[in-house]
Amino acid sequence: MPTSRRNAQSVNGPTRRTVMTAGAGMAALTATGLPLATASPATASASSPVPDKVPTAPGSWHRYVQGPSGRTVRPVRVIASTGETRAPEALLKRGGAVTVLTRPEPVAPPRWPVGTTAEASSAHAGNNGNDGQPRTYDASNAIDGDPDTFWNDDTIAAFPDTLTIILPAAEQLSGITVVSNSDGVPTDFTVETWQDDAWHTAATVSDNDVIQRAVPFPQTLTTTRVRITVTAVQDTPRGAFSRINEVWPAPVEAVAAPSVTVDFGKVVVGYPRIRFASASDNSPGVRLAFSETRQFLTDRSDFTRSDQAGGAGQGTDQFAVPAGGTTWTDHKGYLRDGKVFADGLHGFRYLKITLDALPGDAPVAQPWGTVRIDSVELDFTGYIGTPSTYRGWFLCSDDDLNRYWYGASYTNELVTDTFRQDDVDPRNAWSPTLEGRLVLHDGAKRDRDPYVGDLAVSARTLYLTHDDTAAAARNVLADLADHQRSDGWIPPASIAGYDLPLFDYPLWWVTCSWDYVLYTGDRTYATRYYPHLVAVLDTWYPSVTDSAGLLSKGLNDTGRYGDYAFLDRTGQITYYNALYVKALNDSAALARWLGHEADAKRWTDRAGAVATAVNAHLWDDSVGAYLDSSTGAVRHAQDGNSLAIVSGLAGPERAASALDHLEATTRLPYGNAFMDNDTIFGDASQRVYAFTSYPEIVARFESGREASALDQIRRTYGWMDSHDPGVTNWEGIGPDGSLYEGAYTSMAHGWSTGVLPALTHQLLGARPTSPGYVDWEVKPHPGDVAWAQGELPSPAGPLAVDWTNSVTSFTLTLRVPHGTRGVASLPVGESPAVVRQEGRVLWDGRRAHSRQVAKDGNRVTVSGLGAGRHRFTVSR
Repeated sequence: MPTSRRNAQSVNGPTRRTVMTAGAGMAALTATGLPLATASPATASASSPVPDKVPTAPGSWHRYVQGPSGRTVRPVRVIASTGETRAPEALLKRGGAVTVLTRPEPVAPPRWPVGTTAEASSAHAGNNGNDGQPRTYDASNAIDGDPDTFWNDDTIAAFPDTLTIILPAAEQLSGITVVSNSDGVPTDFTVETWQDDAWHTAATVSDNDVIQRAVPFPQTLTTTRVRITVTAVQDTPRGAFSRINEVWPAPVEAVAAPSVTVDFGKVVVGYPRIRFASASDNSPGVRLAFSETRQFLTDRSDFTRSDQAGGAGQGTDQFAVPAGGTTWTDHKGYLRDGKVFADGLHGFRYLKITLDALPGDAPVAQPWGTVRIDSVELDFTGYIGTPSTYRGWFLCSDDDLNRYWYGASYTNELVTDTFRQDDVDPRNAWSPTLEGRLVLHDGAKRDRDPYVGDLAVSARTLYLTHDDTAAAARNVLADLADHQRSDGWIPPASIAGYDLPLFDYPLWWVTCSWDYVLYTGDRTYATRYYPHLVAVLDTWYPSVTDSAGLLSKGLNDTGRYGDYAFLDRTGQITYYNALYVKALNDSAALARWLGHEADAKRWTDRAGAVATAVNAHLWDDSVGAYLDSSTGAVRHAQDGNSLAIVSGLAGPERAASALDHLEATTRLPYGNAFMDNDTIFGDASQRVYAFTSYPEIVARFESGREASALDQIRRTYGWMDSHDPGVTNWEGIGPDGSLYEGAYTSMAHGWSTGVLPALTHQLLGARPTSPGYVDWEVKPHPGDVAWAQGELPSPAGPLAVDWTNSVTSFTLTLRVPHGTRGVASLPVGESPAVVRQEGRVLWDGRRAHSRQVAKDGNRVTVSGLGAGRHRFTVSR
C-alpha cells in the first residue's frame, strides 16, 4: 500500500508492441524445454506478422512463463565491478574459478590537534537512532575520530547549514576530507578558512556523490578556523539533512572498495546465499546492497525492514567471512555479540557485494583483507510457477499481451509465500494466527503483509493461474474475519496489531469473500464467515451512513480513517459508495446461494437505494462524470467513476460519459491517472495506480470500448514491461513514468496484476457466474486481437475457450467440464450476421432458430450449454 511520494526516472527504452510467432518456430522453441525464465530479456520478445490461424503446437504458451525451475536461482550476468576485483564472472556458476576481492588495511586518518572544537548552525535533538541506542547529533561528533557518530542539522530541506571547526592555534592545512554516510551525503558545499580576520573561500564542491570526499586546497595555508557551508544534500528516506560523520585535517583520497554487482534478470524473492571459498584471517566483512532497479542501486539497499524498524543494518546486510570459507545464507539476525547484522529475505533484481564493514562491527568484521567467492545464488521463497503447475493459462495473437499476462502471474507468484515472523512488515504485523501459513502478501520487497484490498486483484490472479493454492487467499480472509471488532469493522491486514484504520477495506473483505466462494465453491467457508459478513454490512457500515443514505467518512469517529492510498478525503465519496453497492450485491448473491433470501432482498434493496443516492448527489452534470466528493474541491476520480460502472449503478449513458471524461482528462503515456486534477495533492493527475486502473479497464471492455481498454492496457503494462526492472507490475507510477515513491516503491506488487483477470475474463471472455463455476459465461471482447485461447481452472475441470476473429467472421470453440452449464455471448456487430453451431443455424440475421438463442444489442447469446465441446461461427 502506498504512503508517500518520490520522483524517479525510467532507465530503458520506449514501450514496444510485437506479435507472437506461431508454427514450427514456436514448436521448436517449446521442444527445447527452455522456459523464458532462463532467457535474457533481449531474447524474450520476437516479432513477426499476425498468424493466419491459432497455433496448434502443444504448450506454446510455456515460453512466456517467468518462474524459475526450482528453489535455487542464480544471477544471469555481472553488470559492474569496482576496486581490486579479479574474475567477477566466476560468481555466476559454482565450481572452477573464484572471484577475488582484495582491499589493503587502511592507514589511520589524520586527527585534529587536542583542544579543537566544533559548532554548527543547528543540531538535531538526540534520539534512539536507527538501532534503538541513544544517539546525539552535535557538531563535536564530526571531529571525535569516531566515524559511527555524526553531526546532523535540525532544518530538514532548508539550507544553508554550517559546520565550523575551531583550532586551539594556527595550523597549516593543505585541504580537508569530508566523511558522510549513506543516509545522504552533502552534494554541494563550500570550504572557507579564517585569515586576516575574514573568511576566504578555499574550495567549492558540487555534485558530490561519495561518502569520503577529499577536498584539496589550491595551496597550503595557515588558519585557526575552517567553515563548511552545505547548500544541497541527497534526499533519502532518512530526510534531506546535512550530515557529516568526520572532517579530517588533510585531503585523503578513498581507496575504492572492491565490489561486484550481479543481475538476476528480473525481480526475485528469497534468501541470498553466498559460497565463500576462503578469506584472509582478519575476518574481512562483506556488505550486501539490494535493489529492484538500477536507478536506486547504490551502496545502500533500496529498502530494508531492519532500517524501517530501527535496526542496525544501516541499509545493507553484513557478514564476516571466516578464513576457511563457508556457505552463508542470508537469514535475519546478528552474527555475534550484537554485531554484524543481516536482514534476511529480500525482493530485488540487483545485488551488490562489497568488501567492507561497519565501523561498529569491529573486531568481528573488518573493512579490509581478501575474500574469495565461489558463487552467488538465491533460495527462492515465492510460489514456483512452471508450465506444469499452471491450472489456467492464456494465449493470444498479441505477443505483448501474452507477456503482460504471464508477467502479472509471476508478480503474483513472488507474493504467494509463507507468513514468517522474520520476513513480514516489522510494524507490528506479525501474528501467531498466520505464522507458517500460505498467504498473499502485497509486495515481494515490502510491505510483505497480506492486505485484503490487494486480494481484490491478486486473489483473482491466483484463482486463474494456480487455483490449487487458493488457501493463500482463504487464510488471509479467514484470519481477518477472526479479528473482527465487536462493532463489525474488519481489519485490513495484520499490520499495527490488526488496528490500521481503513474505511474501505472491510468492503473489500466482503467482495473478496464472494470472489473466493465464486471461484472455489467453498461452502464451508461461506457458512463459517457469513455472520461476519452480516455484522460488517448491517452494523458497522450503517454506523457511518448519513441521512441521504450514503456512506460518509467522518461519521462515527472515522475522520482519521484512511483508504487504499491514505487519501485525505472525507464526507460522501463516490468510490466508497460505489464499492458499497458492489459489496451489497455480492453479499446478496452469496446469501441466495446459502438460502438467506431475506438478507439477499434487504441488501439488494439497500444497494439500489445507495445507487439512487449516488446518482442524485454525486453526479456532476457540468463535466459528465461522478464527483470524487460532494464537498470541497471539485475533482473526478478514476476509482469512483470506474466502480460506479462495474457495480452497475451508472446506466449506459452515464457510463459512456464518465469514460469519455477519464479519457479526456487522465490519459498519460504510462496509463490513466487516478485523479483528473491536483486538488487532493500535488501531481495526483500524474499518478497511475494499476490497482484502480483495473476496474476502469473492465468498465471499458464491458461498455463495448475494447479499443480503449486494450490501449489502456498497452500503455500501463507496456510501460512497466519495458522499463527497469521489467516483467513485474509496479505498485504505482509517478510523474513522467517514474517510480512514484522513489526507492521505496514496490516493483512487484500483487494489487497491480489486474491485466491478467481482465484479459481472461474480458478479452478471452470467460468467467464464473455462480459458486464453483456451476454456472459460467463466455463473452469475448476481441477488439483488434486476431485470436485468443485459454483455460480457466474450475473445481470440475478446465473450462477451455478458443476463438478467432476477423472482419468477416468470428469462431468460438468451448470445452465445458461436467456438472457445469453456461452462456455464450457472441459478437455479431451491427450488420446482419448468421450464427451457426456445428453448421446448424441458430440465428439467421433476423430471428432465432432455438429457444436458447436471443439477440442482445450487438451480440447473440446461446444459453443452456452443458458439458462437452461446442463450436460456434459468426458470418458477418
